[in-house]
Amino acid sequence: MNAPDSDVDPRARVAGSARVWGLAQIREDAVVGENCIVGRGAYVDAGVVIGDNCKIQNNALIYAPAVLEPGVFVGPAAVLTNDTYPRAITPEETLKGPSEWDMVGVTVRRGASVGAGAIVLGGIEVGEWALVAAGSVVTEDVLPHALVAGVPARRVAWVGERGVPLVLRDEMWVDPDTGAEFLERDERIVPA
Repeated sequence: MNAPDSDVDPRARVAGSARVWGLAQIREDAVVGENCIVGRGAYVDAGVVIGDNCKIQNNALIYAPAVLEPGVFVGPAAVLTNDTYPRAITPEETLKGPSEWDMVGVTVRRGASVGAGAIVLGGIEVGEWALVAAGSVVTEDVLPHALVAGVPARRVAWVGERGVPLVLRDEMWVDPDTGAEFLERDERIVPA
């Protein structure tokens, strides 16, 4: 269902079960999967791929060639960028065109979340079930299950699949909601 005041390019592929709210823009060749929600004023650039069951909140900006795997959450006013060295003009002071820069997309893996107002720089990968805290600026890859926060974002905790921080008990990381146990190996966590 698309709101009447949304702007969905006819060349975009939006699943029939997806909901696109008012003033959202989905550009040509973008893909929006089943059961997705694209919030009011969100921008989905040309060629962006959004998997099933994703939530893109109000005023989030997702620039090509971003890829969001199934179950990703992008918070209000979050930005996934695509230009490592942005400039409006060339050294000759002419307006840069598309052929004069290399787009590098953000990849957000299954079940991960990017909090409100966070900025993820182009070329970054956010790992499965990771959580980027609100207002963070992500300048390097985020490990699976990592909770990162700050400017620049740094790992401050590990989180379970529900986003709740894991608790360290006898050298074992434990999900307080599910009881699932993880071991820390080589700066990553793995199921015990």
